[in-house]
Amino acid sequence: MVARVQPDRKQLPLVLLRLLCLLPTGLPVRSVDFNRGTDNITVRQGDTAILRCVVEDKNSKVAWLNRSGIIFAGHDKWSLDPRVELEKRHSLEYSLRIQKVDVYDEGSYTCSVQTQHEPKTSQVYLIVQVPPKISNISSDVTVNEGSNVTLVCMANGRPEPVITWRHLTPTGREFEGEEEYLEILGITREQSGKYECKAANEVSSADVKQVKVTVNYPPTITESKSNEATTGRKASLKCEASAVPAPDFEWYRDDTRINSANGLEIKSTEGQSSLTVTNVTEEHYGNYTCVAANNLGMTNASLVLFKIGTTVHFKQKGPGSVRGINGSISLAVPLWLLAASLLCLLSKC
Repeated sequence: MVARVQPDRKQLPLVLLRLLCLLPTGLPVRSVDFNRGTDNITVRQGDTAILRCVVEDKNSKVAWLNRSGIIFAGHDKWSLDPRVELEKRHSLEYSLRIQKVDVYDEGSYTCSVQTQHEPKTSQVYLIVQVPPKISNISSDVTVNEGSNVTLVCMANGRPEPVITWRHLTPTGREFEGEEEYLEILGITREQSGKYECKAANEVSSADVKQVKVTVNYPPTITESKSNEATTGRKASLKCEASAVPAPDFEWYRDDTRINSANGLEIKSTEGQSSLTVTNVTEEHYGNYTCVAANNLGMTNASLVLFKIGTTVHFKQKGPGSVRGINGSISLAVPLWLLAASLLCLLSKC
């Protein structure tokens, strides 16, 4: 048995030319320009590439080769790839058409011509561009306020895509230069929301995907509203709180928890709660406490249900001053001091 020695790929043009020499040679021919350097042809992945080669005489012996071997020798197809065909719009054209181009088609292609005097070759380098495609992105994430967060976005494409991150808020802040990784140190509740990763190159429109970041934080009372009431009428106290997860609400009168019973009705939705007295009596007037809690903490606010015409005071930092429920400030002055001041004015002391 005689082993077959595979020729070196660098020798393929010479092997082909020797093959062509076995055929009768025609008149001297030339390509469009066989003396110039390698031409670059850029094609997008999935498109059709046309590698041009034109000679002067239809009897010329021409062939196409690439790094893998001979593609066409004359009109004989050596390649098994069904995507590859000759492009002959006229008798002197010997162009190569490659359909549905992919990245593995990229490389150097040689149009080789045997003339009466010497062989001539023209080289074309096929560059395949690939649209950007995000291949891996972080899943939606939930963290506690103050934690460090790293978001990942990987993309493929040729040329290599440029990756940018943007926080989808009214300001639409972009994080330039972060590339695949976006690091947020000590995240705050204001930094929660959707983050957009965009991978872009010049081949086609950008590929865009989003990640949702949820930031958990303990409750904060945002509004608590006391109320005045008339005996025999309906009245409500309202309490609102901000928290993630949404807080649970409880109501207390002194140290006793209140339930929806005996003319009291509690309604709580996400972020707010109300305590309604359906028929106010004297025993309903007084202080109430709204408590908002989730698994990260709790907070409370004091509210007052007071009779119309009654002035309710809360102690303030300023000495001798108090603030009413309606926000007005009055002076808490003893009656004996007022009497002494009046007597002094009358006697001109």
